[in-house]
Amino acid sequence: MPKQLAFYFEQKYCVGCNTCMAACKDKNNLNMGQRFRKVYEVSGGEYTVNKNVVVPKIYAFWITISCNHCINPICVNECPTKAIKKRLEDGIVFIDQEKCIGCLRCLKSCPYEAPQYNSATKKVEKCDFCLDFLAQGKDPACVSACPMRALDYGTLDILKRKYGSINEVIGMPSAEITTPALVITPHRDAIISK
Repeated sequence: MPKQLAFYFEQKYCVGCNTCMAACKDKNNLNMGQRFRKVYEVSGGEYTVNKNVVVPKIYAFWITISCNHCINPICVNECPTKAIKKRLEDGIVFIDQEKCIGCLRCLKSCPYEAPQYNSATKKVEKCDFCLDFLAQGKDPACVSACPMRALDYGTLDILKRKYGSINEVIGMPSAEITTPALVITPHRDAIISK
C-alpha cells in the first residue's frame, strides 16, 4: 500500500502567531489575499451566576490549516480538465498549472478553502506540501517555521499510531466530507463529542 503523507497539529501549543502562514506565503511568493495555510481563532462560551458570583465557561484556541491532501479529495473529482491529481506514491494532491483553466470549481468545492485563485495567472494554486523542499530532504516551510513546534508531518499510518486518529475539531468542517490526511491532538476545549 502506498504511503500517505499527512500533517500533524498539536493544537494546545498553537498560540495563533501566524508564523506558519507567513512562512508559507513567503516560500510560495503568494499575492495579497492568497493563503495556502490559514490560522484562525475559535472562541465562545457562556457564563452562569451562582450566588451572585459570575462563573465563566469560556474557551479560545487556534486552528492552523492548509490543504489536507485528503484521502477522498473533492477537488480532484470536480476539476473538469483533470488538472488536480493525487500522487500515488505519497498521496499529495497537486495542481498541474498547464491544465488548470481557472474555472474555480475546486475552490468552490473544497470545505477547507485550500485552493486559492491567482488573479495574475488566472489559475488556481494550492499547498503542494512543499514538494521541492521534500525532494531536498527538508521539512515543509510551515512545519520548520512554527516556533511552538505545534506542526509536524509524516506518513498518516505512523502519525495515527503515535497520536490517534482525530482529524476534526470544533471550528472545522466535518472530516466525513473528504477524509483529510491530518492528525490532531486537540486543545481540551476543541474536542468534538460523538
